[in-house]
Amino acid sequence: MKTTTFAACLFAALPGLAAADGLEDVAEARRGYYKLLGSDMAALAAMAKGEVEYDAAVAETRARNMQILTTYDRAGLYVPGTSSADLPGETRALPAIWEDMAGVQEDGKAFVAAVEELQAAAGEGRAALGAAVQKVGGTCKSCHDDYRAKDF
Repeated sequence: MKTTTFAACLFAALPGLAAADGLEDVAEARRGYYKLLGSDMAALAAMAKGEVEYDAAVAETRARNMQILTTYDRAGLYVPGTSSADLPGETRALPAIWEDMAGVQEDGKAFVAAVEELQAAAGEGRAALGAAVQKVGGTCKSCHDDYRAKDF
C-alpha cells in the first residue's frame, strides 16, 4: 500500500505549489529533502563499512528516519519548470524526469521497497545492515544515473 501511495503521489505536477513558491524555492526544497536522506544514508553506510562502530539503536533510528521520509508527499518538489535546464546552477534534476515520469516512479517504488528492507535489517548486525544499505544505494544510483546531472 505504501509503495502504491508513493507512486501515485511521488511526482504529480502541482501547479498551485509552483505559484505559492518560486521555482527556485521548489528546487531548494527538493535538494533539502534529498540532503536529509543522504545524511542518514551516509551514516548507515559508514556503519556498514566499519568506518564507525555499529550501533543497532542508531542504525534503527537512521533507517526509520529514511522510512519516514519516504512517506513525505514529494509531489510539490517536482514541479515542471524546476529542471537543470530551467534553473541552471540551482538543481541537478535533469529534464528527463518530466519526460519519463513512469520510469521515475518505478525507481521510486524500488527505493521505497529497499528502504523498508533497510528498516527491517538495520538492527540485525553489521552484515545485515551492509546488504540492505547496498540495495538502497543501488536504487539511488539507478535514479541518479538517469535523472541527475553530475554537477550544477
